[in-house]
Amino acid sequence: MKETRSTNPELIQLIRFLRKQSREKNAAIWQDVAGYLAKARRQRVAVNLSRINRYTQKSDVIVVPGKILGAGTLDHSITIAAFSASEKAKEKIAAAKAKYLSIPELVETNPQGSNIKIIR
Repeated sequence: MKETRSTNPELIQLIRFLRKQSREKNAAIWQDVAGYLAKARRQRVAVNLSRINRYTQKSDVIVVPGKILGAGTLDHSITIAAFSASEKAKEKIAAAKAKYLSIPELVETNPQGSNIKIIR
């Protein structure tokens, strides 16, 4: 069976960046996130805001190695980094006074990956 790979250049660049940061900073979390992003599109993560709200507490920092969807609400402020998010999810995140970052921005602010949760 032929192995397929992603053709999204932004995703490929992000996976390479995360693997490089994992090696340089000796932070296994970035290798894990890169592994989740490297999966086939059908197996990639899609997380609703309700799940994020359920499994986080105030001022947590989380990474979603996939897409954030807008079902549900957030009732506390957190920092969320994800590959992508729907427009409705971005609106609800802003309304909850939460902070939305891209994954490379989170890597720059916390290169060691300490105190970060992966939600999938």
